[in-house]
Amino acid sequence: MSGIKLRLGAGVGVLALVAAGTVGCGGKQGGAARDDTASEVTCEVTRDTRVGIATGNATGVYYVVGNALAGQLSGATGGRLTGTAAETGASVQNVEQLVAGQYDVAFSLFDTAVNAVQGKGSFTAAQPVEALARIYDNYTQVVVRNDAGIASVADMKGKRISTGSPKSGTEVIANRLFEAAGLDPAKDVQAQRLDLTKTVEGMKDGSIDGFFWSGGLPTGGVTDLFTTAGDQVRFLDVTPLLPKMAELNPAYQAGTIGRDAYRTAADTPTIVVPNVLLVRKDLDADVACAITRTVFEKKDALAQANPAAKGISLENARRTDPVPLHRGADKALADLGAR
Repeated sequence: MSGIKLRLGAGVGVLALVAAGTVGCGGKQGGAARDDTASEVTCEVTRDTRVGIATGNATGVYYVVGNALAGQLSGATGGRLTGTAAETGASVQNVEQLVAGQYDVAFSLFDTAVNAVQGKGSFTAAQPVEALARIYDNYTQVVVRNDAGIASVADMKGKRISTGSPKSGTEVIANRLFEAAGLDPAKDVQAQRLDLTKTVEGMKDGSIDGFFWSGGLPTGGVTDLFTTAGDQVRFLDVTPLLPKMAELNPAYQAGTIGRDAYRTAADTPTIVVPNVLLVRKDLDADVACAITRTVFEKKDALAQANPAAKGISLENARRTDPVPLHRGADKALADLGAR
């Protein structure tokens, strides 16, 4: 996308899912989970199957792309596979609810996914999840009010800062950036654990001094803020903290929020993290294969929903280590020519 530089090698309607049974998990009739490790992967879905997709905040890219993916599944599988995308708190919560059987597919930041399979960070034990593919990258978007007196993350001490929804990947990154800047997230900042919609409202009315957001470019809520209050806010360059962040997890890398993304006066250096699509290990391999194939074959449709999906590429699809690829995804990517 024009103006977005990175230094790295329409969906269906959305409803909150109220129970595991509504998304067909846990081996229920029409569900997507079964022990099929001994069977051949054909990528053909032969029975009516419903999958629930855990996304993120309603004004974020996960939500938009997740709905677009859900909308493509039926047509790509002759109507056998249908999807429903749901608004969630994003990465950490998505993994927890995926493992609990509330969803079948989950968007996640790569650093959270690595923590999940290694039983680190927010997870006290290794989680039984695998990847369908690495997809597009998330950009760490740190925005502050011009009147807040914040020139660095360290300057956020004592300030009212939104760190994202509870148990989101954004919150994980925000807390790590605080620590890298020498701040205690629990004591040194007035953390507001808000979703993006409420965060943008707070930035507009001055009740919040700044916020963290990890998402694709452009993110609808951030576009709204810069469109309506661009003279009152600005991006913060957090790359001075990248060396310490990279020590915690190699997923953190350098990137740039191009000026064209939000029509700002200049590019902003930042930290980027890849995204992955996760599933449980027991997901039916043919279903996993069909979903993975749809992601890449219908990439243009996903990109129409949000330009961030242009970053989906077969070149990077297999780069999920140490998160293992699901065997159904491995089959799909092999058929598509991903190395």
